[in-house]
Amino acid sequence: MASTIPDPHPPATAAVNTPPPGERAGRVEVHGIDRIPESERHGRPRQLFAIWAAANVNYLSLVIGGALVLMGLSLWQALAVIVIGNLFWAPVGLLAVSGPASGTPSEVIMRAMYGVRGNRVNIAVVGWAIGTCYIALNLAASAYVAFSLVERAGITADTAVKTGVVVVIAALTLAISVYGHGMIVKLYLPITLVLTAVFAVTAVSIFQHADFGYRPAEPLAGTDLVAVLAAGVTLIASGPLSYSNSADFARYLPRTASRTSVATWTALGGFIPGVIVCALGAFAATALDMSDPQTALEGILPGWFTPVFLVSVVLGTIAINAMTAYSSGLALQAVGVRLRRSVSVVIDGVFATALTLYALLVSDFLDTVSDVLQLTVVVVGPSMAIYATDIVLRRARYDGEALTDETPGSPFWYAGGVRWSGCAALVAGMAASALCANTLYTGPVADALGGVDLSLPAGAVVAAGLYGLLARRTA
Repeated sequence: MASTIPDPHPPATAAVNTPPPGERAGRVEVHGIDRIPESERHGRPRQLFAIWAAANVNYLSLVIGGALVLMGLSLWQALAVIVIGNLFWAPVGLLAVSGPASGTPSEVIMRAMYGVRGNRVNIAVVGWAIGTCYIALNLAASAYVAFSLVERAGITADTAVKTGVVVVIAALTLAISVYGHGMIVKLYLPITLVLTAVFAVTAVSIFQHADFGYRPAEPLAGTDLVAVLAAGVTLIASGPLSYSNSADFARYLPRTASRTSVATWTALGGFIPGVIVCALGAFAATALDMSDPQTALEGILPGWFTPVFLVSVVLGTIAINAMTAYSSGLALQAVGVRLRRSVSVVIDGVFATALTLYALLVSDFLDTVSDVLQLTVVVVGPSMAIYATDIVLRRARYDGEALTDETPGSPFWYAGGVRWSGCAALVAGMAASALCANTLYTGPVADALGGVDLSLPAGAVVAAGLYGLLARRTA
């Protein structure tokens, strides 16, 4: 039985709260996917709140909140969807506890679910490919805002200027990612405070115009309402579900760190700003045309404040992308590429920057990538469900040293390097999710239900249930 697995590393008697020289903000992080030694563990769980809040006090959440009203929901229906969708930060918090338990990142911990070789395929898709696409999309979004700032300064945003803007934003992002965990911990609290102040001023302007009793002229009812509510929850939940990497930012905490605190501070760091900023977008949509949110918001913000708001949008996107690029670099290592973490981060960043420039200057690539990412819930939902189930079955007990062993002698080699129970559960969950999806296509189950998209709960329940059954039999 999974519950009988012993704790491979009994807790130490004291926590180390002072970062070692190699983990200080002004030095490039020396660790990658290797296990963090007990002597280098430091910090407190509450530091995780600022890390996740900085990545979620952002413009994208504002736009998504406004999109719910554009989809035909009333204000209060949209607010309910926002709260429910953001509850999916709870499993992100649960996943984070595996970081201090093993001292390794999520990209390595998932070897316990899929095997050393099987996990390489999983990480290549979930960790690297999807992560790189998100970096490109966020970089393009911040570039558009930066182009507006350049035009305000009286500079024509021609091809050369646009290229320079994208490169500068990418360089700032990669600088944080290359320096790594210590720099993220150091910078993200002040970034959170700055972004909170900017969005507080923005909120004042929005509330002065918002219609607190807003209802659409033709309210949705019946199956149409259920379909839009389900789609809205999936849209909001796709944000937290994309963060199966929460152990990456918790693995430096001492093993003595409270699991409850680790899970709570991580989850709250995403949930609180997610709800507040998305709600601001919904309030704004009751009075403004949020199909063009930047122009609409500029129309109600004080003239002196508009450039500040635009700069904050770029800063928030840099915060998101720095975390994504950091984990993407770890994913590239976990796939089997033998490079230092700092080098792998740069490679991912250069690749994402090239995609962004191609998208902005040559083709409609971003539209294609955006469409593909709408389907990520089909993959990331079941993947996160399996990860969370494994943590529950093992009671968050992971042997970090064994997880870093990639030889056939590893206890996580399973059968030829693959744990077929985990792979089967993932494929089954993805299939169930795909049958119930109503995004770029309508699956047969969604079609039979009148367009109601149940891809999120279907994929998660099937993946978790099958994995729990198979894992107990093969433990």
